[in-house]
Amino acid sequence: MKWTQARRAQKMNPSVIREILKVTEKPGIISFAGGLPSPKTFPVSAFSAACEKVLREDGHAALQYAASEGYAPLREMVASMLPWNVDPALVLITTGSQQGLDLIAKVLIDEGSRVLVETPTYLGALQAFTPMEPEIVSVASDDGGVDIADLAAKAEGARFFYVLPNFQNPTGRTMPEERRAALSAEAARLGLPLVEDNPYGDLWFDTPPPLPLTARNPEGCVYLGSFSKVLAPGLRLGFMVAPASIFPKLLQAKQAADLHSPGFNQRLVAEVMKDGFLDRHVPTIRALYKSQRDAMLAAMVREMPEGVEWNTPAGGMFLWVRLPEGMNAIELLPRAVERNVAFVPGWAFYADQPDARTLRLSFVTSSVAQIDIGIAALAGAIREMRAGSSASVAGAAPQLEAQPQT
Repeated sequence: MKWTQARRAQKMNPSVIREILKVTEKPGIISFAGGLPSPKTFPVSAFSAACEKVLREDGHAALQYAASEGYAPLREMVASMLPWNVDPALVLITTGSQQGLDLIAKVLIDEGSRVLVETPTYLGALQAFTPMEPEIVSVASDDGGVDIADLAAKAEGARFFYVLPNFQNPTGRTMPEERRAALSAEAARLGLPLVEDNPYGDLWFDTPPPLPLTARNPEGCVYLGSFSKVLAPGLRLGFMVAPASIFPKLLQAKQAADLHSPGFNQRLVAEVMKDGFLDRHVPTIRALYKSQRDAMLAAMVREMPEGVEWNTPAGGMFLWVRLPEGMNAIELLPRAVERNVAFVPGWAFYADQPDARTLRLSFVTSSVAQIDIGIAALAGAIREMRAGSSASVAGAAPQLEAQPQT
């Protein structure tokens, strides 16, 4: 039997991060690779109580098929917690925010469509967009986010610009108010829709981020959010807010994909969230992550050799690192794994022209002691590589091709 695959299937790529995570199963390895929230933050007791109550009071409905749009009380909660006037009828509950990206790709992208992304950008978005065979165009970006002039130069004919303004994955950078205002105004002038992805926005450390782009022009934006980072990723629940002009088509794509997200899980989240639970719970996540970020920054200062550069994220889960001239993060990875530490090479986050010197470190799933040990080991691997050591590293890490996921 010969199975003929669709052309779009040939465009699908494995997640580099998921491949690297297989390495972390090696006993004793310290992983800074995964974009996983800390399990210490999962409110297990709250969900245990919610499970019992939902099954006792609403069990038959919770276990039945449900509306594709989502559980109405949860949609209302989402609308009420966002910082602009949101009609709950325009809130769509998704099976993780990743499904939101998939629905956007199906509804808004044709073969050859131009799609604009930041440099670098979220790998999962590239994976969602690529099978639709678009022309993915990187827009120049700096520590403050997108370069407005470069965006304008590349915007003609683009279906949308995908952007993560808050504590971006992978860089951890945050777009300041001045840049957001300029982006919103320029997008409106160009007639360029924005897809605003905000899974990390609640994880600020000292000061909340500026107002979302969608709040400035709701008709010109689709907004994606997630419960994974503030409650638990295993629930696989996210949401999107879309203009009335495209909401019905996104809903139809959702119906074709999975009929609806798990109704039981939606009721659990609604039960846990009522009475202001997130207002009490999320600050504990912020405090934990801030302490871990501070520990990693201190270890970087203490351990890293001259020429290594990194940023100081104001929230979120990631540090973005750039190696000295002439070094390559893909070649560094197996050396690091031999020293029992893992990270994600940065090239996977570029739509084109990847910077081989970059890498992403996640600080939220490791203890302070593990961070100290892991950063020291990573620094040792960098020194070894710089010195041109010929130590054997064969088979220590996944075989990665140095090319972007486009």
